[in-house]
Amino acid sequence: MQTEKSAQGSADRDDEPDAIDAKIAEWQPILVDIDPVTEGIVQRIEKLAKRLKRSMVETLAEHGLKHEEWTVIAVLRKAGEPYRVSAGQLAQHVEISSGAMTNRLDRLEASGLVRRVPDPNDRRGVLVELTPKGLDAWVSSVHVQGGKEKLITAVLDDGEREQLHRLLRRLTRSASSDC
Repeated sequence: MQTEKSAQGSADRDDEPDAIDAKIAEWQPILVDIDPVTEGIVQRIEKLAKRLKRSMVETLAEHGLKHEEWTVIAVLRKAGEPYRVSAGQLAQHVEISSGAMTNRLDRLEASGLVRRVPDPNDRRGVLVELTPKGLDAWVSSVHVQGGKEKLITAVLDDGEREQLHRLLRRLTRSASSDC
């Protein structure tokens, strides 16, 4: 666990060059038009994204889940009690084909995380329902991952986290408008 003193120690080193700065410096003589600040921002976001993804994969594995299964469980959880959604709606939410959703649901059902139940409003329809085991796996994994993410941001004080949050929101909005 990071202490206040170690967090302060890293704040004292914010202006010291790191490995990313060294890589950028190596490329600057070759790519003279490169903006080192922009490149530093991009490289650091990429590095953090990789670290966060690796952390999430580890957390989900600890809970017997894969990310694609976790996303299905998340849609069911978000639906609210009784945590039921049609397979078609699930496929639409996670943007996969109905065939791929069937395979995913088969695995989740075999693991006891979801079950298929008759749709009370459609005799031919089937709903997918989150089981208590599935709900527990989702809640536990979210709490564990949230703790890991909080540790990553612990080097920033509350004001710095809020500022970074606002700045990243602005960057994300800008990037989204270009896509």
